[in-house]
This record gives sequence, structure tokens and C-alpha cells, in this order.
Amino acid sequence: MTQGSARRIFVAAMATETNTFSPIVIDRTAFEESFYAAPGMHPSTATLCTAPIPVGRKVCAENGWDLIEGTAAWADPAGLVSKQAHHGLRDEILAQLQAAMPVDAVVLGLHGAMVAQGCIDPEGDLLARVREMVGPDVLVCAELDPHSHLTAKRVSAADFFVAFKEFPHTDFVDRAEDLWALVVGRLDGDIHPVMSTYDCRMIDVFPTSREPMRSFVDRMIAIERDDPKVLSISAIHGFMAGDVPEMGAKMIVVTDGDVPYGDAMAERLGQELFANRGKHMMPTMDQTEAVAVAMAANTGPVVLADMWDNPGGGTAGDATVVLRELMIQGATGVAVGTIWDPIAVKLCMAAGEGAVMPLRFGAKSAPMTGDPVDALIKVIGVSADAAMVFGESVVPFGPAARISLLDEGGNEVGIEVILNTVRAQSYDPSLFAVMGIDPLAQKILVIKSTNHFYASFAPIATQVLYCSAGKPYPNDPATNTYRNVRTDIWPRIDNPFAQDD
Repeated sequence: MTQGSARRIFVAAMATETNTFSPIVIDRTAFEESFYAAPGMHPSTATLCTAPIPVGRKVCAENGWDLIEGTAAWADPAGLVSKQAHHGLRDEILAQLQAAMPVDAVVLGLHGAMVAQGCIDPEGDLLARVREMVGPDVLVCAELDPHSHLTAKRVSAADFFVAFKEFPHTDFVDRAEDLWALVVGRLDGDIHPVMSTYDCRMIDVFPTSREPMRSFVDRMIAIERDDPKVLSISAIHGFMAGDVPEMGAKMIVVTDGDVPYGDAMAERLGQELFANRGKHMMPTMDQTEAVAVAMAANTGPVVLADMWDNPGGGTAGDATVVLRELMIQGATGVAVGTIWDPIAVKLCMAAGEGAVMPLRFGAKSAPMTGDPVDALIKVIGVSADAAMVFGESVVPFGPAARISLLDEGGNEVGIEVILNTVRAQSYDPSLFAVMGIDPLAQKILVIKSTNHFYASFAPIATQVLYCSAGKPYPNDPATNTYRNVRTDIWPRIDNPFAQDD
């Protein structure tokens, strides 16, 4: 502990989500394009995994503590992080911590599903190095995204973790506040947080916008409120596109000094989660059915989620399977947001607003994303720095171009597409509005997101359709071509707990 009454707390963030099947390497530029803040330069609003920094400012100001801010970096999900980017950010943060010593606590914002070239567990590596630097008595903790890998190395290095409870992740600021409440209680000596974990031995997707996960999360919150022994509960969903040995769903229970109690509760909740395996995923339909259902709707907007071409899950976001089906079925009143194609954007920006031109776009990144679209188009608008909102966050996706598809006679066919340069999933209707498209005036809104869109789009939608189109993302854990994921896990086997009986 530092001398005197003022505590010294170090805070930093290093985060991305790695789809190990994605061919898109994350370099330093990818972090800088998505979000990078040097020490002391973080804005007052949070950006997902960086929430511990702005929340920490308020908490430390209220307590008269010194907050030493390190680097905050977030890259939109893609493939492996380059070795240079990983080591550069890691060592940058560690050097800042070394300069800040001595400290009473280290609070980190991590995603938890990062994989780098030559390092399968970057967060575990960072936490272990932090622990070695500060010693066994200094508090080390972090906020996590639930789509993470809870490795033994991380659990060993940290005192506790708090993960977002909601998917869509609407609660990242609330959970950062929970994390800091535990920090304050621990440093003031009012509580003694200890962490219990349980391996659910399953791979699944757990949207909290529907049952049975909605009730499960509500129950976690109720236990935290009503059980004086329990300080925090988190469900780690896992990330099925991360081919790592310790991937899968796990439970975290943080109790006030009662490890056996926490162990028992983590196992009970973990078994409840396992009992509902296969029931969590939202119902899906293929592109032919989804487009037909959307076209048959009497009113719009119908939100059609191209759920597996989700840049938030590490894909490029350039699949054209759904767009092609819309064209085949003759859909009108359609706005597609977005298709990632930096080259097509440059061509549109060079041509300028109002230009009519032939354009090839989309489906360049990987197999099973459809074929590039060759179309006569009109450039309706361009933006050098387009961005949408996600809660309090600002999410860039520009430079971007809004185009309208034309028939051979040069007439608009009723389908508009937003082409973007910075990959980002479709979080919010502001994605369309910023490009001059009124989302409420459309019959069909096509978006690229698995479920993060739901909180913002569901209130304006007459229907929400989840479309499983192509396979740009490894979305079937029973058949995905894993090389590192364990075999004794559902659905790779029916009951991984049978050997325990």
C-alpha cells in the first residue's frame, strides 16, 4: 500500500475480439482507426472495454485518490493481432505501470478473446506480467466482455473479474461501476472479494434479449442484490470463433471471502446454463425465406440481420448473399448497411455525388461470402468520416458512400447500399441517418450484426428476422474445423459431464 490516505490506482485498456478463422490481421493501425487514447486523453464517454477509465475518474475523484491513466486501445474484431501490435501495446502499458509504481491497485479494461501471432492468450500474458510487477498483495482486476476465454492463467493472475451481463452489451458502463465498487470496498477494507469459477463445458450463443438467457441474467442480478455473501456474478459466454484450448462458457462468482460458497453457486448456475444448451440461440432462416418474409410484410421497417457476416465477430462485413437474394426477388424500399469495400468507396468518392457508373463491390475477403456484385449505380452521397452511436460511444465506419442500384435503363430499382471503409457492425439506426437515409421510411433494413443491433433497432422494427446466409463465420461448433478447442465439450460430444458420474 502507498503511504498516506490517498490511494494510487493504475488503469488502462487493451482489447479486441479475435476470430481465428478470419484472414484480416489486426495491426497497430486497426487500433488507431477504431479507438486509441494516449494516457489522459480518453474522452469522458466510454467505448465498450475502455469503460473502467472514465468510470474510474469519477470514483477516484469522489474518494480523493490518484488515478494514473495508461493507454486505452480497442480494435474492431478481426483475425489475429500482429506480433508487433500486440507487443507494442502490451509493453507500452507495462512501461506506464512501471513508471506509476508503487500502486494500490491495477484496474484493466480487457475484452478477453484476443489472440495474437505467437501468443494464444494475450490477456493472460498481460495479467501475469502485471502480477509479477506489482507483487501478490496489490489488487489486480479487470472488466471483461462475456464473449471471452476465461483461461486458468488469467484467473491465477487476477483477484477478480466482472463481465458485461447483457448481450447486446448495453451495460458496459454499469459493469465498470460494479467493478470499481468492488475496488473501493476492497481498498477500504469493507469487503474481501474472492473469485470462484466453473467450467460449463459447452459452446453456445447466449442472447439476453430472449429466453432462457433473459431470466438467467435477471436471476444473477437478483442474487447479487439479495445474497449478502455474493458480491458479483458473471456468465462468460465464450467466443466460438476463437480456436483456443480454453474456449467455452464459464461462470464467475465473487463472494465476500467465502470460496466454498462461491464454488457451490458457480457450479449450480453453470449446470443451469448447461441444462438449457441448444435453447439459447435465436430462431434463424436462410436468405431465401428471410427475404420472402420481409417482402410480404404489410409495413416496415423489417430489420433483416445478416447475423453471421458480423464485423463485430471478426468477419469483413462484405458478404453479398442477402443483397443478391433481394435483387433476385425484386425487393424494393431496401437499405443495406453496410458492405465493407474500401476500394469501391474510393471509386465513388472520386466520381462524386450524383455520378452514375458501373461498380463491382463486395465479397472480396473470404470464401462463402457470395460473389462480387456488378451493377450500374448512382452515387447518392459520400462521407469522409461517417460514424454511428452505440449507447454513449461513437463508432466510426467511414469513409463511406451511399449508392443506389440502377437497372439497365438507368432507373433506380429501390435498393440502396452503404459502402464503408472502417469495419463496424450495425449497432444503431444512426448508421443510416448519418448517410441521409431515413430508416423509418424503408420497407427493409439489412444490417450486419448477430445481436448487438437489437436494443436500438427492435423499437423501430415491425419485425426482426435473423438470417443465416452463407458461412463467413464459423457458426456451427459441432462441425467447425477447430484444431485447438478441446473435444470433451458440448456439442462436440453430447454430455461432457457423463464421465463425472
